Amino acid sequence: MVLPLLKLGTLALKTLSKPVAARLKKEAGRHPKFRNFIVGIAQANHRITTTMQRRIYGHATDVEIRPLNEEKAVQNAVDLLGELFIFSVGVAALIFEVQRSSRSEAKKEELRRKEMEAVRLREEELARDIEALKHQIQELEQLARGRGLAGMFKYRHPQSEQEKSPTPA
Repeated sequence: MVLPLLKLGTLALKTLSKPVAARLKKEAGRHPKFRNFIVGIAQANHRITTTMQRRIYGHATDVEIRPLNEEKAVQNAVDLLGELFIFSVGVAALIFEVQRSSRSEAKKEELRRKEMEAVRLREEELARDIEALKHQIQELEQLARGRGLAGMFKYRHPQSEQEKSPTPA
């Protein structure tokens, strides 16, 4: 029951992060210092992606890459920031899920370990009981050999009592 609710909560968090990312995009375009910072990020991202595309398609990579105009750079940067925000929320949810799962697995492993320990202790107890029974059987066998079966049960034959008692002559 907890797992489906947790996954549903994670999905809701990811869905709610999209408007936050949109707000971040909107605010990023307004502040001049931040705007200059993100334009630099966008230009670097543009150079990297263009170079990678050129390598993938087999075009020359030593060609000068023209920078984006400022509006296009701002738009690309805020898109990148929004995607990074959504990605970071997804990664955080994934890390949380993995940690939760590992804690759950550790609890299960501990329970299995305790059960195995209980089985081992019970097995040792049974082995001791078997050894005690074997010892008792050996004692009984020795008694039976020494006295005979009748002596073991303290049973005397009536005629053997007559043999032992002196008869008047």
